[in-house]
Amino acid sequence: MHGADDLDDDAIRRLLLDTRRIAMVGASNKPERPSNGVLAMLVRHGYEVIPVNPGLAGQAIHGRTVVATLEDAAPLDMVDLFRSLDQIEPAMDDAIRLGARSIWMQLGLVHERAAAKARAAGLVVVMDRCPKIEISRLGIPPARSGGA
Repeated sequence: MHGADDLDDDAIRRLLLDTRRIAMVGASNKPERPSNGVLAMLVRHGYEVIPVNPGLAGQAIHGRTVVATLEDAAPLDMVDLFRSLDQIEPAMDDAIRLGARSIWMQLGLVHERAAAKARAAGLVVVMDRCPKIEISRLGIPPARSGGA
């Protein structure tokens, strides 16, 4: 096991293989920001990534049009959160309400109360991990279908 969640490598692998559509909350168009590099890698791996950032809505990041809200990104498989800790719970509530199957909190983000609420609603919760790192570490190949 790794980080603050209770997921082993098999669970992370299954989640990454079963996920197709990812809403990235807090996506940035600045190449030096971690969310930008993660978004680029997820797109290269064939995921359908929808960047969510109200300040950039209508622009494109790595060929994906940015939307203003999580609602605009639905339907959702995974919600990948690049937000400050105080913004995790509202985003998690939206993800639950919109029917996401999983929540991914990036490196350094652990919010036990929000995670417990999401788990109770049936979502898989990943905390304090990066999908880019996990995909590389677990040797998950790009999707043959090429995503959206």
